[in-house]
Amino acid sequence: MIGPIYFVTDPSAPLTFAAQARAAARGGASTIQLREKTLPDAELIPLARGLKDLLAPRGIRLIVNDRIEVARAADADGLHIGQGDGDPREARAALGPGKLLGLSVENADQLAAIPEGAVDYLGVGPVRATATKPDHAPPIGFDGLARIVAATPLPCVAIGGVGPGDMAAVRASGAVGAAMVSAISRAPDPEAATRSLLAEWRAS
Repeated sequence: MIGPIYFVTDPSAPLTFAAQARAAARGGASTIQLREKTLPDAELIPLARGLKDLLAPRGIRLIVNDRIEVARAADADGLHIGQGDGDPREARAALGPGKLLGLSVENADQLAAIPEGAVDYLGVGPVRATATKPDHAPPIGFDGLARIVAATPLPCVAIGGVGPGDMAAVRASGAVGAAMVSAISRAPDPEAATRSLLAEWRAS
């Protein structure tokens, strides 16, 4: 199960990756993605292994963003790639069996290019403009999210500017959850923020 609360680590947050992941895990996140664009693989691999050791006993999936060698070395549960991160078929082959592959989708036109059987879930958005990723594609809104969800059999997670007060709209779109960064990582109490988001989802 990917959703409903999918936390993406924030390299600019006050807390370390491990502290962020621990707080999100205690708050009820079901999936945590390690996203770090600048560190070399040699430095990121031990971080990923530490997160795997932290999350696996709790039954929480660790996904690595973009870095296939890090995902493989840490025995992560999966990899998430964007539209510019290579062929999903090659990523699937490199990951090996039993691992999840996620793909970011920014508009409905990109669905036709997804190779059959290569991808397990989609990250759909940005729903709103977000400072977390300044070079993001144009926001699609909840209506755009719903259209993409309806056009694919793959499970979809809403991404981009989603936070408190949005869980009912995310769930109404047909998405299986929401991927969030700052709504958790920059909260005064990230664990409580995660728990509140999960409660909001369950109540919607």
